[in-house]
Amino acid sequence: MEFDDARAFQREDETADTQFYGFPRLCLHVDEETSRALAAWCAANLPEDGDVLDLMSAYVSHLPTAPRFRSVVGLGMNVVELKENPALTGGLIADLNARPALPLRDVSFDACILSFSIQYLVRPVEVFAEVGRVLKPGGAFHVAFSHRLFPTKAVAVWRWGSDADHAKLIARYALAARAFATPTFSCPLEPGSGFDPLYIVSATKA
Repeated sequence: MEFDDARAFQREDETADTQFYGFPRLCLHVDEETSRALAAWCAANLPEDGDVLDLMSAYVSHLPTAPRFRSVVGLGMNVVELKENPALTGGLIADLNARPALPLRDVSFDACILSFSIQYLVRPVEVFAEVGRVLKPGGAFHVAFSHRLFPTKAVAVWRWGSDADHAKLIARYALAARAFATPTFSCPLEPGSGFDPLYIVSATKA
């Protein structure tokens, strides 16, 4: 299925996302080892003392525990989850499926991380373009994914693809947004490790 197909972003559950995410889920959505692997990757790849945007943020940001960033702003759907997230220095509530515009200033972040939620975006190219707008020159957008999901809220083009398809799909989002250079791919935790796999697609602002 092509991502510009009208069916590509249909979901089994089309009720308002504000209703689905209204109840706080104060838990991890991947294995603890996978979360630690992403935190270690972020420690090595996010800019030290930088301003970081945690997009589609929740109770856990999968970032290093030791303070190392100037700021970490979480943009998510649930007030309780953002307030309970110890990594955040600030939080904003926004439903990106209802309105993909980010309520943030231009060129205000050094990096953006989106962890384990890309599969829920129904207008991903618009969101990627917005991320490009708020990143500083040379800033990077890192999208981490695994194989877990809320199946009724994931878009069709994601549900029907393999992990390799997912990496290619994210790269296509980035290029279609016309804001990023050619994306790169990494796999800090391979399938078969005994834990949830961890894949990351990264794209630098063009």
